[in-house]
Amino acid sequence: MSTNLSIPKHVAIVMDGNGRWASSRFLPRSSGHLKGIKSAVSIINKSMQLGTKYLTLFAFSSENWNRPPEEISNLINLFTRTLENKVDRLISEGICFNVIGDLKAFNYDLQELINYAVQKTSDNKRFYLTVAVNYGGRWDILQAIKLMFIDKDNFSFQRNLHDLNINNFSHYLSMSWAPDPDLLIRTGGEKRISNFLIWQLAYTELYFTDIYWPDFTPLDLEKAFEWYKTRERRFGKINS
Repeated sequence: MSTNLSIPKHVAIVMDGNGRWASSRFLPRSSGHLKGIKSAVSIINKSMQLGTKYLTLFAFSSENWNRPPEEISNLINLFTRTLENKVDRLISEGICFNVIGDLKAFNYDLQELINYAVQKTSDNKRFYLTVAVNYGGRWDILQAIKLMFIDKDNFSFQRNLHDLNINNFSHYLSMSWAPDPDLLIRTGGEKRISNFLIWQLAYTELYFTDIYWPDFTPLDLEKAFEWYKTRERRFGKINS
C-alpha cells in the first residue's frame, strides 16, 4: 500500500477488546492488556510509516474506574512501565508525546513521569502521539467551559455570550493544538464512541471492526485506511 494524499492526517483509536481477547484464551485479563501494548507499538510504527501525522489512542476512560481495583492497578502500572521504557525512543525518533485527561487522579510519580515525557518531546515535529487516560469527552467540554470563564485574557465573551463561537471555545479543549480526527477506528465489535473526543469527532469517519485490539495488526490498519479512501467527506456540502 503506497502513501498518498488519502492517508488520514489524524487517526483516533478506541483500543477495545483486551479483556475479551484474554478471556477467549482462558488467560488473565492482564495478559490481554500486555498484548495490547505490543499492538499499540506496532500500530504507532505503521502509522508513522504510512504518513499519518497525528495518532490519538484511548487507553483509559474516566468510566474505567468502575473496573475491579486489581485491574485498574495493573493498567496504571503497565502504563507507567511502558512510558518509562519508551520515553527515550519518543525523544530520539522525533515523536511529540502528549497525554489528555484528568491527571490529578494519578499518583505524584506518574504525573511527574508524564510531565517529563511531554516536556522532553515538546519540540518534536515528526509525529504527534497522544494517549487519553482518565479521559472523557464530557469532562473535556466541562473543563473547557471552566477554563474559558476564568481566562482573564478573554473578557469579551464573558461579558457578551454573542462573542462566543465554535473556534474560540475549541481553544480550551484538551486537543486544541491538533486538527480534528479524520478517521476513528474502534476495535472489539462495539459500535459507539464511548465518550471519546465527542466534540472533535463531529465530522470524523467511523470505522468499526470485530477484531480485538491485541489481534489488530498493521495490515488491519491498512485495511481501515483503504476503507477511508472510499469515503466522500462533504462536511455538510453537496457532491461536487
